[in-house]
Amino acid sequence: MCGIIGYIGSRDATPILLESLKKLEYRGYDSSGVAVLDHHPHLIVRKSKGKIKNLEELLCTKPVPFSNLGVSHTRWATHGLPCDENAHPHTDNAHRIAVVHNGIIENYAQLKEKLKRQDCHFVSQTDTEVIAHLISVLYKGDLKTAVYKAIAQLKGAFAIGVISKDHPDLLVAARVGSPLIIGLGDKENYIASDVPAILDRTRRVIYLKDGQVAFLSKDKVEVFTFEGKKVTPKIDTVSFSIGSAQKDGYDHFMLKEIHEQPQVLSAMLKYRLPKGKLKLEGLTVSDEILNSIKKITIVACGTAYHAGLVGKYIIEDMARLMTEVDTSSEFRYRKPIVDKNTLIIAVSQSGETADTLAAVREAKAQGAKVVSICNVIGSSLARESDGVLYTHAGPEIGVASTKAYTAQLMMFYLLGLKLAHTRHAVTPARLKRLVKDLQNIPYLYKGLLKKRSMILKIAEANSHFGCFLYLGRNINYPTALEGALKLKEISYIPAEGYAAGEMKHGPIALIDEYRAVVCVALQSHVYEKMISNIQEIRARKGNVIAIATEGDKEIAHHAHYVIDIPAVEELLTPLLAIIPLQLIAYYIAVKRGNDVDQPRNLAKSVTVE
Repeated sequence: MCGIIGYIGSRDATPILLESLKKLEYRGYDSSGVAVLDHHPHLIVRKSKGKIKNLEELLCTKPVPFSNLGVSHTRWATHGLPCDENAHPHTDNAHRIAVVHNGIIENYAQLKEKLKRQDCHFVSQTDTEVIAHLISVLYKGDLKTAVYKAIAQLKGAFAIGVISKDHPDLLVAARVGSPLIIGLGDKENYIASDVPAILDRTRRVIYLKDGQVAFLSKDKVEVFTFEGKKVTPKIDTVSFSIGSAQKDGYDHFMLKEIHEQPQVLSAMLKYRLPKGKLKLEGLTVSDEILNSIKKITIVACGTAYHAGLVGKYIIEDMARLMTEVDTSSEFRYRKPIVDKNTLIIAVSQSGETADTLAAVREAKAQGAKVVSICNVIGSSLARESDGVLYTHAGPEIGVASTKAYTAQLMMFYLLGLKLAHTRHAVTPARLKRLVKDLQNIPYLYKGLLKKRSMILKIAEANSHFGCFLYLGRNINYPTALEGALKLKEISYIPAEGYAAGEMKHGPIALIDEYRAVVCVALQSHVYEKMISNIQEIRARKGNVIAIATEGDKEIAHHAHYVIDIPAVEELLTPLLAIIPLQLIAYYIAVKRGNDVDQPRNLAKSVTVE
């Protein structure tokens, strides 16, 4: 969630911190702040509730002097309401030490009571303030030692940045469970929650690992384990462009990312299916192990969970292998039945989703192999998996996931091909046909996106409805779930996704002339069933928007609005059917005047449970 930026160098820190914070706005936040050192040195803190522009206005009325060291933060509330007092950075009572923090300190209440008895006065409701006071109490003139001792007492997930007025040449960073990177510059260095924050300043980064602490000066970076052992970190060079983290003329990142999907899938296919030959580099799990697998369990959250649901249909259809899907947040609490014959597929765009990481650790403890589908190279999930299939979709800035979802779907199709081939579950002729059809998908996307003007009109005509119901059957039941989620996320309209066969078991009570119902009614073996559902909706005056197959003449007699997609094999339809649903959600949100890229209360990467 939140965003951390720290800078140490020779330039003025404050404008660098502010510009970098803006590049992390997509992560979701409710307040922001900066802490810098002046030349005396004094620790100066400015923070404000609301958008970063509020912080900028505060800095105009109460400017800070030139500083070559500082930390900054965008907060997403976990402990305490959004307000100036709860915004980061937090300081100790002596105003000697400032801390920014992502994550949750699970034992903060116990530490807080202990620190109160040591005459620490708390001014916020946050768990983070505990860290500042704890470091201060342990500080005996050596900031490094104080940080070591403090983090040894912290339980939970955290990524922290620490500065002290007594050490104007030192920036400290540490992490457990929450992502943190180090950017290496020329006579300057950075800490950040995510690469886009510093991409216009450096491409050389260190992905700090769990249980590591880093000490940064303007000239060097040293990394140690929490036990004090020095390590030589790997330095990576970021490959994606600055432009991929900018809007490039689009009104919103979400719209840009919707339109990037043909290029993303085309690049995946060129890399993973060169000349029709499957290349799953990173899988690492041997064919022998894949053949011994008795069950697959997919774990994921949110949009990635919906991709996993589609993945279940794909794998069971193509590989004839029993597959179940679990929300990561429930997996480890239900005493899951997994063993060495279970393959866990963990799906996460960021690779830092706390619940999914916890599920993976639980599964590995029980002997299961783990393969992850992930977009972020070097993420925690990638490091903790036995194999990792990177989607290489580039940075996704919009909070509501679009291109990451379709990239995850494509990876499930590719993995399905691998399992089907290895386990001899389908004929070579069908495998060849599926490969050919998959390679055609990006071209079909381009034609589908040309219908955006028509989709805009349909979205605006239905933007006044106060409730939406999304229905789908078979492999497009998850498509209905994902369409409903997109609408909820950015338009704030209540929307529910259902398996269409379940409509008569409750949801039909909602249907009247004040409801819009989106039906994924494609030509398939369940088509007639979907038509029956639509007729039931029309009989109750429901307003029907149908996602149909090009050339279907019948559907127009049953639906108020029809958006058609190219005809493909039913198994592949989720790749196409989701595009109009993404656009419907986007255009309705824009019509209602909402902040599409930064919807309220949401964060891009949920790094706490």
